[in-house]
Amino acid sequence: MTELASFDWLHEAVNWLLAPALAALLFGCAVAAIESGLALGERLVGLKRLRAGGDPLRVQAIARRRLERADLLARIPPMLGLMATIIPLGPGLAALGHGDPGKLAAAVTVAFDATVLGLVAGIVGLVVGKLRRRWYEELLESME
Repeated sequence: MTELASFDWLHEAVNWLLAPALAALLFGCAVAAIESGLALGERLVGLKRLRAGGDPLRVQAIARRRLERADLLARIPPMLGLMATIIPLGPGLAALGHGDPGKLAAAVTVAFDATVLGLVAGIVGLVVGKLRRRWYEELLESME
């Protein structure tokens, strides 16, 4: 029992990570919404302007930056969602052990909501990245 008590600091430190993880997750969802709009504008107007510019090196540089953003969006929010899923489950399960199922229910609700938000933002990042990759490959092929 004394061995478990010596790790209370770890439990407290991990609990402090929940709020920043949720804040970063909400930020990731906002970025996903913005990237969706940017991708739509890119498809309707931006690619035509880049083609008219006629500079393949500039197109490659822009494509690299935009694809990196989409790739990060596809990877980071799901990880944050997993983190924000696991963190509240520890105290929730501990509360269940003490006979408080209400606290477990609240923890599970936060956990599932965080999972959904992380997956939604990740899916948007994945779709935007795949579409952009195809658009830029087609643009560069047509410019050569």
